[in-house]
Amino acid sequence: MEFWSEIGVFTIKTIVLFLFFAGIILIISVLALKAQMKSSLEIEKLNEKMDSYKNSFKSVLMEKSQLKDERKKDKKAKKDKKDSPMDKPRLFVIDFKGDIKASQVENLREEITAILTTASSKDEVLVCVESPGGVVNNYGLAASELARVREHQIPLTVCVDKVAASGGYLMACTAHKILCAPFGIVGSIGVVAQVPNFSRLLKKHDVDYKEYTAGDYKRTVSLFGEITPKGEEKFLQQLEQTHQLFKSFVTKYRPQIDMEKVGTGEYWFGEQCLDLKLIDQIKTSDDYILEAAKAYTVLKVKFEKKQPISEKLSNVLGRSIEVAFEKIIAKMEPLPFFK
Repeated sequence: MEFWSEIGVFTIKTIVLFLFFAGIILIISVLALKAQMKSSLEIEKLNEKMDSYKNSFKSVLMEKSQLKDERKKDKKAKKDKKDSPMDKPRLFVIDFKGDIKASQVENLREEITAILTTASSKDEVLVCVESPGGVVNNYGLAASELARVREHQIPLTVCVDKVAASGGYLMACTAHKILCAPFGIVGSIGVVAQVPNFSRLLKKHDVDYKEYTAGDYKRTVSLFGEITPKGEEKFLQQLEQTHQLFKSFVTKYRPQIDMEKVGTGEYWFGEQCLDLKLIDQIKTSDDYILEAAKAYTVLKVKFEKKQPISEKLSNVLGRSIEVAFEKIIAKMEPLPFFK
């Protein structure tokens, strides 16, 4: 009898363990399926968010009778209002936080495309840019995406709360109007490329490094190859050409700028930028949105790319390694940077 009792307990424990692990597998499967869902576009109505703040304060500061009367007035005002939400102009808000590779440019492309499907010339697009610059071609694409808004005859405003330098300013200059916080950093219209060279170290230890190319300037400067005067001169020419392109692009959108003064690679703070005409107004994005909410339907637009759970897990480990070696890897091929 005791034998069968032990068998029963063992069986129950086995079933419980089986159900436990089956549950874990099921949860992981559900998460994986969710993660593999299509990317999504999130739209938040900021007017409602601000109304909720206002109502929260009213509920604390007003007496119950006053609060009741206030709610009646608000209800009546909404009822009497003839304009529908679609009749009101809209302010579309996008956040762009740039790293050295302008990684968010893929999301930006989708956000701009989504807005252009519905926006008209009576609307406005506000892009809050935060970036110290980075890889030239990536930031060139980000700036081109913002230029699409202008090409569709839609007012474009860029706000700099913290920093929009170099590649960040390349993006900002496409706007009809640039706002900046008093201590926001703007400018740095310059190009930089840097690479360590181990050629002499290899020769010292009798290590041969062979590099085969076709074309005189296929490789001008590299990590292990010998840097020749001819190659270095060509590389500097390419940097100067990139700088001239940068300055021409800024001048195209902000002809009022004195490029001799600001195209030096220096950066300035908001108050200084006003005098240099790098920006148009001292104001934070928060204040601009708060004022716009009185006349506009304010919509925050965010595109989020869904990742499979396996990719998310690998990114947790991979990203830390990538951050540590990002600059070193970039220097293996000396790309110019907007910095």
